[in-house]
Amino acid sequence: MPERSVVSWGALIGGYVQCGMAREGLELFCRMLGEGVRPSEVTLVSVASACADLGALELGKWVHWYLRGNGIGLSVYLGTALVDMYAKCGEVGLALEVFDGMREKNLLAWSTMIKGLGMHGRGEEAVSVFSNMEKEGIKPDDIAFIGVLCACTHAGLVDKGRGIFNSMSRDYGIVPKIEHYGCMVDLLARAGMLDEARVLIECMPMKPDAHIWGSLMAGCRFYKNVEMAEYAVKHLIELEPDNGGVYVLLSNIYAISGRVDDARKVRQLMEGKGISKIAGCTLIEVCGTVHEFIVGDTSHPQMREIMVKWEEINKLLELEGYEPNKTEVLLDIIEEDKEEALARHSEKLAIAFGLISIADGLPIRMVKNLEYVVIVIMLLS
Repeated sequence: MPERSVVSWGALIGGYVQCGMAREGLELFCRMLGEGVRPSEVTLVSVASACADLGALELGKWVHWYLRGNGIGLSVYLGTALVDMYAKCGEVGLALEVFDGMREKNLLAWSTMIKGLGMHGRGEEAVSVFSNMEKEGIKPDDIAFIGVLCACTHAGLVDKGRGIFNSMSRDYGIVPKIEHYGCMVDLLARAGMLDEARVLIECMPMKPDAHIWGSLMAGCRFYKNVEMAEYAVKHLIELEPDNGGVYVLLSNIYAISGRVDDARKVRQLMEGKGISKIAGCTLIEVCGTVHEFIVGDTSHPQMREIMVKWEEINKLLELEGYEPNKTEVLLDIIEEDKEEALARHSEKLAIAFGLISIADGLPIRMVKNLEYVVIVIMLLS
């Protein structure tokens, strides 16, 4: 294009972010600023969303600073985007600060704050915000109920979760969808109520999806219930026959239950079908740049220093009596290789990189790809 306006830049940036290409969207945003184009509110919303996806807190803070420095009012859309960004970057306190400072709050803003509190295990606060929303006369929709039920799940609030789930149809005439049943199955499975979770699945008015069976199976792994795991995996494989994570989870359940031969057979079945598990990936922001680590990958330019640092960490852990859990590592490799595989987990690589790159007293923030998790570690000198 011979000329590019803020609208054309914003459309392209927003398109990248919506397609899950947040890193490319932020690169375009930097190019736009370099050409002297002032971002619009729509563009800043897209940038804040990209920062949330990548855990790019410093750039997200820059967006907030830009709004203040240029006297741009905090609209409900910008405010909601900032709340989401801060919560997903581990700064739930700043998320609350932005939320409390918003003059206008719509249902999406309330739901985003509830979800943000929930993902950090602050279930009681999330339920309180949900109640305040009701007192303000804002009627929750099915999305808001998903947020508060997830908050109950992360905080283990089983009774409150049951009550909120029942109130959907009783008080608001909202028929629970499969996502709401998924939240309840996850809540019960995490709490060890596997039989109740199974009964709920069997009584659902719709066919359970892979997420629901996966939640039950994750509970089986934690509580080492092999029989129910086998029951769940049959349904999971019917729904997702090529999902390597299903086979790996079943293999791990067998391994931690002492059924080594069965675990090996599952791994061999995966190999025979040519199925592989999605590699774990961890993102970490250092000095405004997002670095990506993939399990087993050694391509980072500072990998040598990273591995030296991890060896240092590992020795300190051993002095404290730590022994790595090797039961879920591939069964057909020798013990030394198991330790090497564990040492190259993407989270461990990211932690070691953070330790050599971030000053003492500052937090390390990492984001996982396989499930949305923000890991915050405070470094003490």
